[in-house]
Amino acid sequence: MDVFDMLADERRALADLLDQLTTAQLAAPSLCHRWRVHDVAAHVVMVLEVTAGEFLRTLMLSRGSFDRANDKLTARWAEQPTTELAGRLRRLAQSRFTPPGHGPEAPLADVLVHDLDIRRPLGITRSMEPDRLRAALNFLVTLKQPPGAPGPTLVPRGCLDGLRLEADDIDFVWGRGTPVCGSAEDLLLAITGRGEGARRLSGGGAATLARRIR
Repeated sequence: MDVFDMLADERRALADLLDQLTTAQLAAPSLCHRWRVHDVAAHVVMVLEVTAGEFLRTLMLSRGSFDRANDKLTARWAEQPTTELAGRLRRLAQSRFTPPGHGPEAPLADVLVHDLDIRRPLGITRSMEPDRLRAALNFLVTLKQPPGAPGPTLVPRGCLDGLRLEADDIDFVWGRGTPVCGSAEDLLLAITGRGEGARRLSGGGAATLARRIR
């Protein structure tokens, strides 16, 4: 299965999850700061549907802040019911859109992280495929963004400096330095700035990583 097929499969799995959630679960806080579970679903669909012109207009109205623009666009899509968002996600599952300069590993990492943003606080578990987790982790740890570059930073700058990441459930090791050990899912959450993942990690570098993403 190639990465685009993995990505489509993960989008469908997320749509299936959304259809199963109760009103209370959809209103619960996610791991994304300030967003409910429903808002995370809206964001995942928004990224696939928003036009370049709409994004740029919102960015200008947000005084160049990607975070504020993202919040505004997500809130706009969040006006739709979750059933509609799930349906849209299924219809767009095979979209081959990727962020400029990146391949399908970028949206794969994004949808895996947002899946965990929803499942973890709700206590819903699933077994993610090792090859998908490995592809996402390899993308994230090699993601480079020049200092001062505009736009959001998926991996907080400098958070992995001097650290060695070791997954204890899949074949994944990266970096040189003080070890940080844990499940692939927890590593995925931690290196994208989620304290929920960092708290579950062990090794001499775990506290350093947790402090850097705080």
